[in-house]
Order: sequence, then structure tokens, then C-alpha cells
Amino acid sequence: MSCRVLVVEDEILVAMEIENIVEDMGHLPIGVAQDSKRARELAKDAELAFVDLNLVDGPTGIELGRDLALWGVTVLYMTANPAQLGDGVPGAIGVLPKPVNDQELKQALDYCVSVRRQTGPVTPPRRLRLFDRPSAQATA
Repeated sequence: MSCRVLVVEDEILVAMEIENIVEDMGHLPIGVAQDSKRARELAKDAELAFVDLNLVDGPTGIELGRDLALWGVTVLYMTANPAQLGDGVPGAIGVLPKPVNDQELKQALDYCVSVRRQTGPVTPPRRLRLFDRPSAQATA
């Protein structure tokens, strides 16, 4: 079963690569948001979101990810600045440090979908730092 994926990324080439991988894996990319306003507009259709921290409108990714998680979207941060997340963000799965290769992204997508759908154990990518969070927030 496919998953509806929102890409929150201000670097358009990176965003397009993520979208291509999402689609190649049989999931539905619902759009790219380069700022938090657009991400919030698209969030109503998202099940999963890959969220960068520093967007066109500034360092808004942390707050945005927190909001998306509260709205039932499964959130995975992807950033070159993982230390900015400290011990994590409530409701988010974790953070995958950039740069991310295609294989890591595919593993991360599989992992996030399995958490959201509660389909059983899938191994996360080695570099994915998981946050502690209640399992009830993993699905909507």
C-alpha cells in the first residue's frame, strides 16, 4: 500500500531527487514545500513528511515538524545540522543527517512507512538517529 509523502526542502534539486525516489518506490509524492507556509497547506494530504530544518523562510523546520506530528503526519527530519534538534522533537521519528545517499533514503522511507502502518520490524538506516516517542504518535 502506498503512502502519501510530503517533501519539505528548500533546495529544489534535492527535493526533486527525494520525490523521484519516493515515486520509484511506489509511494505518492504530494508536493514539495520550500517554506513552512506551503508545508502547512500541503499537510492535510500527507501521511509522511521528510523535513529539512532551514527553509526559505528561515530555521522553521523544528516548529513545522512538531506541528505536522501533532496533526498526525509521521515526520522524519533530514538535515545537514542534526545537532540543532538536540534530544529530539516530540512526535518525530528521528533525524537522518545529510548528505543522504539513495540507499539510505530508501531504507528511511521503508522504515517510516513500517512505523506508520505498524507492519512489523524494518531496520532503519545506520545513520538514522531515532527519537524517543510514544508509539501512539507513530500512526494517525
